[in-house]
Amino acid sequence: MKFFDEARIEVIAGDGGNGAATFRREKYVPRGGPSGGDGGRGGSVHALADRNINTLIDYRYTRIFRAQPGENGGSRDCYGKGGDDIVLRFPVGTVISDGDSGEQIADLNGDGKKVLLVAGGRGGLGNIHFKSSTNRAPRQHTLGQEGERRKLHLELKVLADVGLLGLPNAGKSTFIRAVSAARPKVADYPFTTLAPNLGVVRTAEQRSFVIADIPGLIEGAAEGAGLGHQFLRHLQRTHLLLHLVDLAPFDPEADPARDARTIVAELRKYDEELFAKPRWLVLNKLDLIADDERPARVRAFLDAYGSPVERLFEISAINGGGCEALIFAIQDFLDGERDRIVAELEQRHAAEQQRLAALDDARDADARAWEEDAVAEDDGDANH
Repeated sequence: MKFFDEARIEVIAGDGGNGAATFRREKYVPRGGPSGGDGGRGGSVHALADRNINTLIDYRYTRIFRAQPGENGGSRDCYGKGGDDIVLRFPVGTVISDGDSGEQIADLNGDGKKVLLVAGGRGGLGNIHFKSSTNRAPRQHTLGQEGERRKLHLELKVLADVGLLGLPNAGKSTFIRAVSAARPKVADYPFTTLAPNLGVVRTAEQRSFVIADIPGLIEGAAEGAGLGHQFLRHLQRTHLLLHLVDLAPFDPEADPARDARTIVAELRKYDEELFAKPRWLVLNKLDLIADDERPARVRAFLDAYGSPVERLFEISAINGGGCEALIFAIQDFLDGERDRIVAELEQRHAAEQQRLAALDDARDADARAWEEDAVAEDDGDANH
């Protein structure tokens, strides 16, 4: 199945049914009075995050989704039936934005999260609502409201803890195969990865993280060259980026340091926030370099690279060399990130509690002041 991570659709809620203006027509019941019922509510359209779906292909070719309208009201106080709601299922991680304004409507970042996209119109009122002592035979009724309609832009951003960066054939797919159960395609030609791949890495029974592998980047990716620019959005939710570099390219004219700087530059052109994420440098394919030459090759690369390196790892993804130390370092980093996020949430909660307590104290002080003023006024009136 093809992978689609972007689509545009239109959702239309059902119109409300019209209210009825009818009267009772029964034998032996003269002047039966109004009996027109209300129209039914129009159906609404909801979005639901479903972890069993991993692509937006269902919305690539079907572009319009319309909910049922409500039925009109009937005689004998019969109310119209409401239109059925429809629920559109999206992959977890889908961001839904308004197609005209670009305003974000929902971020389906959790399985089972449900959001109202457009609401159905209210049903009209029948003439039974307009009867009174002075209006015994009302002919008034109201029409149902139109349902909302909206054009939407859908964008899927996969949920992963770690993202892989690098040129085509840097060994990203080989690495994810070495550390997880994912089995992306691996071959000796560029762009073997055509869609994001996710792999779950387990470091212990209750400890794991998710790695996202995207197609390789080339120079000019931020302007549309190659495939990688289409999938950089999938790295925006990650906590850590691994920049894989092929330290033993087959092309004798290739310059690993220059290529690594190119990837960093493309990342910065695409998104400053993505560029600012923690990024570790991982030198791959060291098995192709003789043991006595590796230290000199690594030093030469770092000298030519020039930029500060947050953390450096040397691995051989094909045989797993150095991968274990890397994944345990990643797990420790992510555990620290989770602790930091929890601490920030606790601080925000404490600050909000303090703010609410201060508001309560201010309200109590105002109430006491009001009571004191009221008592003073009563005493003044009594003395007068």
